[in-house]
Amino acid sequence: MTTTGHKTWPKLTSREEFRFIAEQVLKRSTGDHTVVTLHDQHGGTTRFANNQIVQNVDTRRGSLSVTVAFGQRHGDACTTDFTAGAVQEIVARATEIARLSPDDPEYLPPVERQSYLTPPAMRVETATAGPARRLEYTNEAIGQCRMENLGAAGIVSSALASVGVAASTGLFAHEERTDARFSLTAQAGESTGWSATAHRSIDHLRIQERTLTAIGKAKRGLEVRELPPGRYTVILEPAAVAGLSSSLLWMLDAKSYEKGTSAFSGKLGKLIVDERLTLRNQPAHEDLMGIGFTGDGLPTVASDWISDGVLTQLAYDRFTAKTRGIDTIPTLDAPCLSGRGSSLPSLQDMIRHTERAILVTNFWYIRTVNPTDLTLTGMTRDGTFLVEKGSIVSAVKNFRFHESPLQVFNRVEAFTNPAEAITSETGKLLVPAMTLRDFNFSSVTRF
Repeated sequence: MTTTGHKTWPKLTSREEFRFIAEQVLKRSTGDHTVVTLHDQHGGTTRFANNQIVQNVDTRRGSLSVTVAFGQRHGDACTTDFTAGAVQEIVARATEIARLSPDDPEYLPPVERQSYLTPPAMRVETATAGPARRLEYTNEAIGQCRMENLGAAGIVSSALASVGVAASTGLFAHEERTDARFSLTAQAGESTGWSATAHRSIDHLRIQERTLTAIGKAKRGLEVRELPPGRYTVILEPAAVAGLSSSLLWMLDAKSYEKGTSAFSGKLGKLIVDERLTLRNQPAHEDLMGIGFTGDGLPTVASDWISDGVLTQLAYDRFTAKTRGIDTIPTLDAPCLSGRGSSLPSLQDMIRHTERAILVTNFWYIRTVNPTDLTLTGMTRDGTFLVEKGSIVSAVKNFRFHESPLQVFNRVEAFTNPAEAITSETGKLLVPAMTLRDFNFSSVTRF
């Protein structure tokens, strides 16, 4: 549902309102089990390109889903209308679908009442930010680029969501979550520079800093040289590290592990990456986008997935976890990759300590080539530079790579403390910048 200035639905569904709606659903349901799920969001996005605002949208989307089950048969129905009549209708529809459905051998009743963490998922300053605040940030980015005679394109967004799940088992969970984002591509001729950030608090976007970063990369890229493909020492900025890490995170599911189709099959409890690296889920970390509960109503938990290089966790759905006797299902909503031992304070220090390397801002169009060993391909973008004797000496034409994170994360020469990184696949992570040896650039791109 999308509305602008809709006066009959002026605010998000509150905890008390969701509880009332859930109670009405549960009273009307004749199923053995019933689940009610809420997602109600109000947000806005300002988009800009060619140093002009091209779109400013303010949207309201609300959905209510009901699942009714009779034994192993279950049916789902959804509505964007929260009135009593519409709620009653989707209960009847879900009930009818359930009665006509075959048994689902993997269906489980909803979870019982749970206890939840209270991560910093909601920030008032983001919830109250509107078009004027987004316009202020947009004009700041555009103004900085104009002063440098560069083109600017990107987005500023802010949103507040009300999320809830309730069930006939006594389960009830509700929380409000805010989300603020900024992304900028600065362009100088054929050269581009990029920076992006996301935070629960719109006050933490650091627009000027991010804009100057993108501008600096675009200006450095004006004079570019071409280097031959081959194996190079690389310095990967956090966004590039996150791009490689995201495919690794997606492959941690237990079902593919047990089927033998996962690159990790047979490696649980074994060393898979550099023994200094640890991957943790940290839902309470204020700089991550942690949540209090999953879509099933399970609590999110702090957990180690890779500990000192050893794979310690897999991602379970409820059915697989039950069959394997897993009582607490680990979650990975707020990932942080860190290095143990001596680290460099910053990316700039890493550059100063490097004799020769390729500095990579970001990867894009990453695709899996071989899922059995997690070989990936993709291209560098938005700032690729040659480092010699501790300094950036020139931009270089973009490369295509063929590498596996399971291999390159065993060739770590140096790393920084974890820093913010944004990817389209995994959202926000905290990961270090890394120096890796023998990184395989298989070809030079021609655009």
